[in-house]
Amino acid sequence: MTSPTVRRRRLSSELRRRRVQAGMTLSDVAEELEWSPAKLGHIETGIRKWPSVMEISALLRLYGVTGGQREAVLTLVRESRLRPWWTEYEDVLSSAYVGNEAGAVAVQTYAGIFVPDLLQVPDYTARVARSLGHGEDGVERMVASHLKRQEVFEDGGLGSYQAVLEEDALQRVSGDLELLRAQAGRLVELATEYDTVTIQLLPTSAGPHPGYSGPFSVLEFDEDEAALAYVEAPPGGAVVESEEGVRSCRKVWDALSRTAATPEATVGILRRMALLT
Repeated sequence: MTSPTVRRRRLSSELRRRRVQAGMTLSDVAEELEWSPAKLGHIETGIRKWPSVMEISALLRLYGVTGGQREAVLTLVRESRLRPWWTEYEDVLSSAYVGNEAGAVAVQTYAGIFVPDLLQVPDYTARVARSLGHGEDGVERMVASHLKRQEVFEDGGLGSYQAVLEEDALQRVSGDLELLRAQAGRLVELATEYDTVTIQLLPTSAGPHPGYSGPFSVLEFDEDEAALAYVEAPPGGAVVESEEGVRSCRKVWDALSRTAATPEATVGILRRMALLT
């Protein structure tokens, strides 16, 4: 089963579609069910994260949805209410992002001055966690959550993972040659042993580029689910669902990919880093 986060977004879309199909406005529905328009709006936009089966059943009766179609929607409700593993790590990761990542079939990511999360070795993750101000308990939890997320490569659920990696992300740990070698070696392993993984190194010598606006990821889903983007920003990132916003992120991604070294050249550079003594 795909991510509850993705199921919740699909449920919201389906409920909006059914209401429009029934020729009703938010106000019409709210009046019929004696709900506030805000409550219905929150259900349709996903702000209300865990709507009850009873609430959705009432909506479906009003919209005239019966039989197998009704059961399909109610199944979405039940699946969207499940508590996934990442909710236990909300102090060290973004559930908004990981919930969508867990249901994606393709990811394109640019992590700025960091190695992307799914590509990090534990010691690199620990270094990043400390730089973000986490204590040792937080460091351990961040490492554990990253390792759990990285299981996606073994599970085979992610059909394509493409990363543009800043050379600076590695140079920033060049003072620790053991860590640099381990991280570079892991990147080579992923790029050469997994057909689904593509890594391109963006050299510092490339100079200013569109990625300077900040880290982001573009995620694609199956079952005709619309793509979305996630843009990193303190104190937390933002999910971008508008077609224009996603298109803008894709444009930046394409520019970064054209500027970066080819996947083949990248593996060669990373192999040399892994052999540093």
